[in-house]
Amino acid sequence: MLLVDDSIVRGTTSREIIMMAREAGAKKVYFASASPPVRFANVYGIDMPTRAELIASHRSDEEICREIGADALIYQDLDALKVAVSSLNPALTNFDTSCFDGHYITNDISADYLASVESARGKPGQQHDSHDDDGEGGQLDLNLVSSA
Repeated sequence: MLLVDDSIVRGTTSREIIMMAREAGAKKVYFASASPPVRFANVYGIDMPTRAELIASHRSDEEICREIGADALIYQDLDALKVAVSSLNPALTNFDTSCFDGHYITNDISADYLASVESARGKPGQQHDSHDDDGEGGQLDLNLVSSA
């Protein structure tokens, strides 16, 4: 038996790790993540995969388990994570958990906005990263979003 800890963002690495474990003789592979499943994009300056690239975006935990070839899949519970963080610092009462639950704390991120960001990422010449010379570090301008 092998217990693996990973955040399971894209899933391809997870599958490879599980295959290597089985090839090394593991009879059972339990895959545990130290975070809740990442189902949504982060739009606050972290370059993350699109929802289409996230293994948990449109799959249940059981489907993810089958997809990566694990015998069992264990995720950190989001509410338990919030309680753990708050217990360390009671002043922390509001968290950005948007990549886990899709609730964006600025309340101005719409499904249309997410689709436009993901569409732009897929077009050559529109994708930015920290190596671009545009001086902006590839950050999105969230002020363009209408709150309507």
